Amino acid sequence: MSFVDTNQPNGTPTWIDLGIPDLERAMAFYGALFGWEFEVGPPETMRYTQCLLDGRQAAGLAENPDSDAGAFWWNVYLAADDCDATAKRITDAGGTLVQPPMDVMDQGRMAIAKDAVGAQFGLWQGRAHVGCQVVNQPGSLLRNDLVTPDPEPARAFYAAVFDFTLDGNPDLPDFDFTFLRRPDGYEIGGIMGVPGVPSSAWNTLFEVVDTDAVVARATAAGGICTSPPEDFVYGRVATLNDPFGAEFSVGSRPKDQQG
Repeated sequence: MSFVDTNQPNGTPTWIDLGIPDLERAMAFYGALFGWEFEVGPPETMRYTQCLLDGRQAAGLAENPDSDAGAFWWNVYLAADDCDATAKRITDAGGTLVQPPMDVMDQGRMAIAKDAVGAQFGLWQGRAHVGCQVVNQPGSLLRNDLVTPDPEPARAFYAAVFDFTLDGNPDLPDFDFTFLRRPDGYEIGGIMGVPGVPSSAWNTLFEVVDTDAVVARATAAGGICTSPPEDFVYGRVATLNDPFGAEFSVGSRPKDQQG
């Protein structure tokens, strides 16, 4: 497990949040899955809710009453030492800004962007709020991977914006998977080329102790399992949709890595 109390290095997934139309239902669903508790903000802040795991911030939920807003998805925010400079690198590399850099009170500075293949992600330059305070623990963020039908421009984009190095994965010889690594060699995620997927998106994977049990809780709470639990080289993984259609994955580590 990892506890975080300072800003993550540039390019590291540092925060995740989700906009949904029914905050109470979302809290009931995700609380049942991950054991989260919730700290609800005032109405004037769009009822932005901190999801807490053992008192530490693990994610955010934002009430979005606009039912015509389109698909709902978990947003990943990559750490930015300088949000404005990184936003410029995004546009220089062929991406677009959905939300230009802006201050979020005293919490930090953020931007929302789309990469060269249309996948949305955020930037977060932390101040009072550093991002996820707990990761790599059951009930918290484990990793993020970009799934895209067009991986080559995506690889070039993230290498240009964040100076990531790109490495193949010998553990997955039958997949088009590329590790993304910071200049210090730390793996921040990957890019999965999947022909035929309708659009490019960052997938969020939450760690759990028992994948099958979490899938059962999710379906009982109104979710849908779109990819049943399957043993994988890195653990047992399933894909779910929450009651609003937001897709995410859950995974338990191999038994020899648990405990």
